[in-house]
Amino acid sequence: MFTGFKNNFNKTFTLAYPVMLSQLGQVMVGVADNIMVGRLGAVPLAAASLANSIFFMILMFGIGISMAVTPMVAAADGEGKKGKIGRFLNHGFVINSVASVVLFLLILAISPGLKLINQPQEVVVLAIPYLLIITFSLIPFMFFQTYKQFIEGLSQTKQAMFITVLFNLLNIGLNYLLIYGNWGFPELGLNGAGWATLISRILMAWVLYLYVTRSRRYEKYIRSIKLKQIRYSVIKKMLGIGIPTGLQFVFEVGAFSSAAIMMGWIGVNALAAHQIAINLASISYMMASRLSAAAMVRIGNQLGRRDIPKLREVGFSIFGNVLIFMSFFAVMFLMFKNYLPLLYIEDIQVVEMAASLLIIAAVFQLSDGLQVVALGALRGLSDVKVPTLVTLLAYWVVGLPLGYLLAFKFHYNELGIWIGLLIGLTLTAIMLFYRFHSLSLKLQKEFSKPESVSFP
Repeated sequence: MFTGFKNNFNKTFTLAYPVMLSQLGQVMVGVADNIMVGRLGAVPLAAASLANSIFFMILMFGIGISMAVTPMVAAADGEGKKGKIGRFLNHGFVINSVASVVLFLLILAISPGLKLINQPQEVVVLAIPYLLIITFSLIPFMFFQTYKQFIEGLSQTKQAMFITVLFNLLNIGLNYLLIYGNWGFPELGLNGAGWATLISRILMAWVLYLYVTRSRRYEKYIRSIKLKQIRYSVIKKMLGIGIPTGLQFVFEVGAFSSAAIMMGWIGVNALAAHQIAINLASISYMMASRLSAAAMVRIGNQLGRRDIPKLREVGFSIFGNVLIFMSFFAVMFLMFKNYLPLLYIEDIQVVEMAASLLIIAAVFQLSDGLQVVALGALRGLSDVKVPTLVTLLAYWVVGLPLGYLLAFKFHYNELGIWIGLLIGLTLTAIMLFYRFHSLSLKLQKEFSKPESVSFP
């Protein structure tokens, strides 16, 4: 058992660590954004929280749609059917292009609604222009995601890592220039962080496109896109994975976005503290999500090979990996809860609020890591509908209503909201872990029979 865990750990780590570093780079840009904006004061930091609560919910839906490319490419690669891979790339490009425009227009349409959700007026005034700027970055980001998910489906993750890290460093440099007006650049404040994000994402998408389309490694998969070769059946199949995956992200990220709106009902300081705590928690979550991506690829490969015992071994080993990984962050949040918020802001009241939220963040680390890896493992099995229902029920039927009651009826304020989120995450983790266990066990029994079986 130990040997099997060790071998799977090594394979998963080899596949996941470049993506984790890539994701860490993206997360650290968010951390840098918030630290730099926090130096402007509590109001700009609260405005960033409000705008990002809307933007990231839509962005994560787009990421979910784009992720349909990865398990389908991984399964085709596992089956040895190379001809399918190029078709999946082209269909993914069409889907993601259309989705980027639709999501872009959606944010433009709903952005004026920030004035109607009972938020502090000074926060809304800063949040709307910042939201409109970062909204433009959706289109190049989805372009980038198309090629990133494609090469990750082929178990090649280092290339996107190097590109992401490079342009995230550029983003931080642009923040320094555009937020504060250094080196003769205009002092744009919060909007400067938005322009830095937009510029870096445009360049990042362009460089990855050039790499993939001009590399000999991928030339056998690259085909010109002809609309007459686009098949509705393939689009339907990809959307059947992508839309539920996107909804899973929306239900989870939307719960935290709704929590940010409720924090605004409490006040500017609560909203700023929420932004600090959620920004720090996003470091561990987004890196764990890369283990989730590794689970999706590896399990998709094993499903393509019809090796279900190995599939279960891979899945459970990655669950063990993420629990160890998230335990480290739980300890860090508890040990440094009073110091980490000081990186963002010096307002003592905000720091104290953020420190109390980090205690809850430490508690939900294991649940958060387990549920995100379980989602990835189930995507590798092409099982997306039941997990989508699970996330809807856990966050929106249990977690958020309970958080509202604790915050505003029992007067636990910001702590009550986060306790509700903790309970929602824990329920999600338990149900999804059981779902993977029962579904993979059912597949193992079916594949042991001589007759053919259908995929979930």
